[in-house]
Amino acid sequence: MGVGSGRLYAAVAAGGFRRYATYRAATAAGVFTNTVFGLILVYTYLALWDEKPQLGGYDQAQAVTFVWLGQALLAALAIGGGGFEDELMERIRTGDIAVDLYRPVDLQLWWLAADVGRALFQLLGRGVVPFAFGSLFFPVALPAEVSVWGAFLVAVVLAAVVSFALRYLVALSAFWLMDGMGVTQMAWLAGFFCSGMLLPLNVFPGALGEVVRMLPWSSLLQAPADVLLGEADPLGTFVFQAGWAVVLLAVGRLVQSAATRRVVVQGG
Repeated sequence: MGVGSGRLYAAVAAGGFRRYATYRAATAAGVFTNTVFGLILVYTYLALWDEKPQLGGYDQAQAVTFVWLGQALLAALAIGGGGFEDELMERIRTGDIAVDLYRPVDLQLWWLAADVGRALFQLLGRGVVPFAFGSLFFPVALPAEVSVWGAFLVAVVLAAVVSFALRYLVALSAFWLMDGMGVTQMAWLAGFFCSGMLLPLNVFPGALGEVVRMLPWSSLLQAPADVLLGEADPLGTFVFQAGWAVVLLAVGRLVQSAATRRVVVQGG
């Protein structure tokens, strides 16, 4: 990718940021919703950890921190939806995707750049306030070392790429399905359950816990959280996340190629 292409995708990312920055009322509502949902989860977690201290290897402060991290990353990583996928699926359904395919840009990179801009705004605009609120009013376990925070940010960036790659595959399913709502809902449920959004994955028992921690969704919340909480080796976490990112992006590229051939065969 040349300098010109890099500038193009940077402009696309900036456009994605500005686009979501215009939805001020929706952002404020999202901040309120995340804060309320965080409160519900926090008090549920406090009850669980009162009964079973060190559940999943976390102490109570770490468990509370995990909750507020989840609320900070929920919209940024589009774990519950709300990213580009609905728009892309609509363009596929209406046939407008044919115009996108004829543009002198890479379809996957275009949507990735736009989603990076969206994620950055959602992290700053919707994620910071709930996290700050939780940190002020509840006991949390936050590191003092700048290096740990830096490693955490790297893990978040990799999580955003994995999240995009998963949702890109979901969106591309619209090339073969008349209605992608079922796939979208399944992806939403998998994201909530397998990322740790409802309960940390290290709480899951036996083989179930081992399996969910190896799935790509664990890169979204569990991996960055464990880096911040000092429960995981950052380098090993980066390798795990980057591995899933490469695999999923490559699969997305293959599916995109097959979908492009389908459009051409159908005369789109």
